[in-house]
Amino acid sequence: MELTVVIPTFNEAPNVEELVRRIEAATQGVDAEILFVDDSKDDTPDVIRATATKHEIPVRLIHRETPVGGLSGAVIEGLTAGLGDISVVMDGDLQHRPETIPSMLEAARATGADIVVASRRVEGGSSDGLSNGLRRAVSKGSIKLTKALFPGKLNGTTDPMSGFFAVRRDTVDLSDLRPRGFKILLEILARKQHEVVEVPLVFEARQAGTSKADMKQGFALLRQLFDLRISKISGFAAIGAFGAVANLVILAVLTHWVGMANLPAAVIAGAVTILSNFLLQEKFVFHDRMAGGRSTWMRFVHSAGFNVVETAIRTAVLWLVTKDTDFNVVYVQAALLVVGFGLRFAYHSIVVYKQIDTETEETGTAVPVSTATAFEAVEAERAGIAAEKLPVA
Repeated sequence: MELTVVIPTFNEAPNVEELVRRIEAATQGVDAEILFVDDSKDDTPDVIRATATKHEIPVRLIHRETPVGGLSGAVIEGLTAGLGDISVVMDGDLQHRPETIPSMLEAARATGADIVVASRRVEGGSSDGLSNGLRRAVSKGSIKLTKALFPGKLNGTTDPMSGFFAVRRDTVDLSDLRPRGFKILLEILARKQHEVVEVPLVFEARQAGTSKADMKQGFALLRQLFDLRISKISGFAAIGAFGAVANLVILAVLTHWVGMANLPAAVIAGAVTILSNFLLQEKFVFHDRMAGGRSTWMRFVHSAGFNVVETAIRTAVLWLVTKDTDFNVVYVQAALLVVGFGLRFAYHSIVVYKQIDTETEETGTAVPVSTATAFEAVEAERAGIAAEKLPVA
């Protein structure tokens, strides 16, 4: 098969019939299929099944009861299950014109490019379909930020945030991708250098339903950029540096401005930074290693326990060094924090976020736990499961 059109959907029932009709019309003469990957809570799966019986184009459906990885996870699952040599990924809200598919397919055929991006930023393209000026400004700013962070790998595209693109399946290593955020094209482009060509995209206004874009998606994008640009040790170092600065500021305030003694001031500063560092590393550094590992509570116990011991030793050394000397307490603390960084990272990587075979911390009962990430576990489970092939007219 030449073409699979992958459509991730979440509560898009009102758009399904029109979407299938227009894709079928746009792909006349092409050996193509439509593959819906659906995470809906409404009747969208039933509408897809009913619509499939009215059209000749093959329609398949994967309905995910456990939507691992959100939109990005759905796209990866669709790319994995697609039968076409080329897969077009598009939204199910009709903001992506199905009539753009032929130009994408022709560009792929003519150039042999790995990826064809339907771009709002090339001549003939437009983002007027975004709901308001603020969203257009946020979109434009996000693109500029992303291209600034990846100037080399994103050099071939003006719109790395596009959700409408075609990929040649044999050029993309799906095993190297991890579902995060909602900009899967960014994930693909930032992982590996690809040959990219672009065609114009006129971004339409939403026809029905409600937009999924919100503040949560914005934070997901920031975390995705952080993950792609900064390695674990760099991220851990950045959080550690933030915690170190906070520790020193708290210590300076308590000792110099409040007049507190060195020892209790150091204990308070240590407690605050232990908690804040744990929350930040959970969110930004080790979030992809939490599935298949210890529970959140046990991770905190192990992390805090190590940090308490490390802080106690560091505080004792601080007291011993400064109690009968003129050494500045802040400078001594800074030196000790640098020494402790390597030990903390090694302990967290090896122990706190270790992928374990059995989990006995809370119940004492051995329960098998996958050593893969949540996505990898679901991917392995679905590897031998075909999408639901729906009847055709």
